[in-house]
Amino acid sequence: MDLNKLFKAMLVVLPIMAISACSSTSESETDATSSTETSTSESANNGVETGGVAPVLTPHEQQQLKFQELRKEHIIYFDFDRSSVSQQFAEVLEAHGDYLVEHPNVRVMIEGHADERGTPEYNIALGERRAKAVAKYLQGMGVQPSQMSIVSYGEEKPMDLTRTDDGFAKNRRAVLVY
Repeated sequence: MDLNKLFKAMLVVLPIMAISACSSTSESETDATSSTETSTSESANNGVETGGVAPVLTPHEQQQLKFQELRKEHIIYFDFDRSSVSQQFAEVLEAHGDYLVEHPNVRVMIEGHADERGTPEYNIALGERRAKAVAKYLQGMGVQPSQMSIVSYGEEKPMDLTRTDDGFAKNRRAVLVY
């Protein structure tokens, strides 16, 4: 056979093969496929796998997800005999503040706590100062005072009963309760 004739024959056959490769399956093949149940996503979607690409998030959506994770943290810890909010809790409080500003009907109780060192009266006052410091921080972010209430438990509700420095540190806290 001449190479020119073979080439011309291939030009006719290749488009036909391409068209048939793109054609849909016949009804009988479709019925056979639909009657066979499989659990793979490839078979369930007629050969098309889905869910492989994560959605692209805008910077605002990324920030919202980050804040959602940060809001899972409800405890703000304090240094010994201090009631000022540490910079390390700024993001956590920013996440809570953002949520409260966006949801003005939501209220939060801020509990102030102290470790057992000091008199009960002193620790109640210290717990109150800690709760007020968190409330003031949130109010500075735009949270309405009517959305917040405070209570001080002083040393009465310790998180850690050990009498170690680590135990005392866990008890010096403010807790946001929704």
